[in-house]
Amino acid sequence: MKLSLREIIEIPGKSVGFSCDLGTEDLDFPSIVRYLSAPHAEGRVFNEAGVLRLEGEIRSELLCICDRCASEFETTKTTPLSAVIVEKNDDNADDPELFFLDGDEIDLDEILSTLFILDVDSKFLCREDCKGLCPKCGKNLNLGLCGCGKETDPRFAVLEQLLDKD
Repeated sequence: MKLSLREIIEIPGKSVGFSCDLGTEDLDFPSIVRYLSAPHAEGRVFNEAGVLRLEGEIRSELLCICDRCASEFETTKTTPLSAVIVEKNDDNADDPELFFLDGDEIDLDEILSTLFILDVDSKFLCREDCKGLCPKCGKNLNLGLCGCGKETDPRFAVLEQLLDKD
């Protein structure tokens, strides 16, 4: 989606709002099973002393797989948006922190997708204290202890025999 900034480019202090849904075709991650609702972005582009600044947030409902216990869980992800938009020139063409005007418009989908991707968690957990799976039997330890005993290091087997004599 293109967003026209024609009405604010030359007028410091002005702003223009936006509200749109992001397509999820390019937002494919191994731990996200599916999007329960399309990521929805809302915000404004401000002209502050000739510098265009995009502010807002993206909210999305996700069905994910926990990276520790492999259980599916639903979560809400809120991505804060903050970006600087400038005209492209030789001095700033390689700056990864900037987004560029295309005439008097911006490609809103590109900016929003990039900011969403950069904010995605590297690890998805069903809860902060997820205990994961037993490395021996594979039982989900969040549901209770498994029947596997604690494995003893074979180097300490002789010492354990001394403890068993009591």
